[in-house]
Amino acid sequence: MSESCCGSAHGVEVGSVAPDFTVKDQDGNPVTLSSFAGKKTVVLAFYPFDWSPVCTGENCAISEDLPKFDDKDTVVFGISCDSHFSHKAWKEKLGLKQSLLSDQKREVAKKYGLFLEDFNCSKRATIIVGKDGKVIFKKVQEIKVPRSNQEILSAIK
Repeated sequence: MSESCCGSAHGVEVGSVAPDFTVKDQDGNPVTLSSFAGKKTVVLAFYPFDWSPVCTGENCAISEDLPKFDDKDTVVFGISCDSHFSHKAWKEKLGLKQSLLSDQKREVAKKYGLFLEDFNCSKRATIIVGKDGKVIFKKVQEIKVPRSNQEILSAIK
């Protein structure tokens, strides 16, 4: 499977400043990454599509583990190229507790080097942004392999 990225060949790296962005959540409200600086660690859980089997399973698992992230003063956002309308319906159907961010213009996936042009979606990847705005963890996975919440929780200082 050929994966071509837009933007940097490698996107963000651990230690680099996370590119700022503002996108809509499932309710159409703007969410700006830099608004969490100095306040919360942010987990950006990039995934390809709402309604797909692996994405459904891992987003349900994130919801179940949300109290563990809260205990670490961390906010978790699912982020995909789906519309905020799709996110709202999917979140309500599954009873998800985390906010879902709509990267419908693919700008965030491209800024982070995570855009899969052949599929017009983002890769499955986890980026953790520390309170100082720098990337403290990055993992890009095979598209059909779900992320490990335990691995993510272990990476949060």
